[in-house]
Amino acid sequence: MANMSKGDLVAAVAKSCGCTKKCAGDALEAVLGAVTKTLKGGGTVTLTGFGTFKCSHRAARTGVNPQNPSQKIKIPARTVPTFKAGKNLKEAVR
Repeated sequence: MANMSKGDLVAAVAKSCGCTKKCAGDALEAVLGAVTKTLKGGGTVTLTGFGTFKCSHRAARTGVNPQNPSQKIKIPARTVPTFKAGKNLKEAVR
């Protein structure tokens, strides 16, 4: 199976819904915008059966410079988005 780009996803949604690619693209942008806004505000987004998007905090740590393994570098703390697949998605890809 091939990889799917955002354009491919828009085309698939348009075909499935019987609407234009512009309409499907606008809908996808609205969904992605809502997910981003919620995560930015510290919330979680749960799509039952598909999965949950949330933000996790990564603590600061010491790493190794791959170009100079003897050199240690400090990696700062940051907040990163995470995704946990839901039961239906896990079963579908088995």
